[in-house]
Amino acid sequence: MKNLLVKIAATALISLGLIAQASAAEVKTYNDPYKMIEAVADQAFRRIANDQPVIEKDVEHLRVIVNEELVPYIDSRYAAFRVIGNYIKQTKEEDRDAFVVAFKDYMVATYAGALTQYKNQKVIFEPARAVGNQNIITIKTRVIDPGKPDINIEFKLRRAKDSENWQVFDMVAEGISLLDSKRAELGNMIRQQGLASVTALLVEKSKAPITAPMQGNNAKN
Repeated sequence: MKNLLVKIAATALISLGLIAQASAAEVKTYNDPYKMIEAVADQAFRRIANDQPVIEKDVEHLRVIVNEELVPYIDSRYAAFRVIGNYIKQTKEEDRDAFVVAFKDYMVATYAGALTQYKNQKVIFEPARAVGNQNIITIKTRVIDPGKPDINIEFKLRRAKDSENWQVFDMVAEGISLLDSKRAELGNMIRQQGLASVTALLVEKSKAPITAPMQGNNAKN
């Protein structure tokens, strides 16, 4: 199951790309979710390609890229709260805030490892549709990797109340939601061990060196 989740993260990141080159102080916002996703795919791989000499010397640089280019466009708090689920009523605010940070860093490490799989894949986007008053939408994409079956990826985006800008909060690869999978993985642990304990676990996991996802017979569950 863990290896499947890593593959989901890898293919989703390949489709999402990462997002336009901008410092945290110059993050570009989007009130058109379709333009946002297309900007991601169009500009993101440029950063990866340009930074290849650095990445080849130190793969940990992928963590920097994810933090600088992807994190500003992910609704990390909303996603983290979805993972906590109904147990959130039994938690303290400071514990929730700590979990949000730990969960974000944990996903950054996961995504950085997934980006080691980048091999210049092509992404096809569905035509833009009218959004209207919707606050949550799904945008479908298809990842084309020569010699391999196409991969269908859906991005779930959310527009927060009183905001015109969109952020990604979930990615679904071939019908499997990364967020739902993390809820299944961490939800029981949160209920059994408590939020603070799981937060500490994620902090330790996020410190592990960045490595490429294991595949085939070498993968471990």
